[in-house]
Amino acid sequence: MVRAARSNDRRALAAAGVTVVLWASAFVFIRSAGADFSPGALALGRLATASVALVVILAVTGEGLPARGAWRGILISGVLWFGVYMVALNWGERHVDAGTAAMVVNIGPVLIALLGGLVLGEGFPRRLLAGVAVSFTGAVIVGLSNSGGGGGAVLGVALCATAAATWAISVVVQKPALTHASALQVTTGGCVVGTVACLPFAGQLVREVASAPPTSTLGMVYLGVFPTAVAFTTWAYALARTTAGNMGVTTYVVPALVVLMAWIALGEVPAPLAVVGGLLCLAGVAITRSGRVEEADTGATDIPVPDVGSTGPDSRGDDDEYRKPLR
Repeated sequence: MVRAARSNDRRALAAAGVTVVLWASAFVFIRSAGADFSPGALALGRLATASVALVVILAVTGEGLPARGAWRGILISGVLWFGVYMVALNWGERHVDAGTAAMVVNIGPVLIALLGGLVLGEGFPRRLLAGVAVSFTGAVIVGLSNSGGGGGAVLGVALCATAAATWAISVVVQKPALTHASALQVTTGGCVVGTVACLPFAGQLVREVASAPPTSTLGMVYLGVFPTAVAFTTWAYALARTTAGNMGVTTYVVPALVVLMAWIALGEVPAPLAVVGGLLCLAGVAITRSGRVEEADTGATDIPVPDVGSTGPDSRGDDDEYRKPLR
């Protein structure tokens, strides 16, 4: 049983790793494609592409529609995370660089940890709060180092902060939905809902696809298939096997990767302070993950996870595996 639990933890960790890398690349592709697509059109194109891919996969796997108990979380996260979040982030990256956007959005894990403790009963373990504090300090440093100032920068930061808030709320409502449906079902449902919410931008999308260069259109397709269809599914898979707070803090690795990718792909050279802030972000993640081996071996955990009953995605296996925190 212990061996099976450790194998489950490794799969969840690998899924979280895929999410982190693909989400980091999304900030760079949004910054690039955003030169030819307006925020709403880019969001709709990305979501429509992802929805097609996910519906096909759902049909092939034969999983069918999610259970009724999952739809509340799917609807809320679909509108907020797949809809509002993507439009706000696309709009924000028209005013600030990719690295700054990633850092501002990553106030989200702070809100996720707080909401997870208050709403999901995950508690407020000292190691998690310490890691959040260190990583958030790094995020602030990078945000300040990359911001060029002025009204446009302020608007960009405000939009990215809005994206962070909708992300945090969505994670908290998505977590219970994953006790009633699989990661693929929840992601597909949310993506389809987000696509419907963005349909008012359909006219813009048609006009802009006709005039955009092929590289920007391919960038939009990439955003739909990989950072959305693949990464949101691997996120949900890992979230179902750990706490919302721990998953949120894991994404603090994203800004450091974004700064590096933007430097290579877009020529956005990070300031010295950005490097310092990125290292602090990584240090915060390390703090939250320290000590996990000892806790798992003794059977102890510092974050209580609510009972998910027999309807969760892991109901076919040992319930203890589902409750284990991601290492």
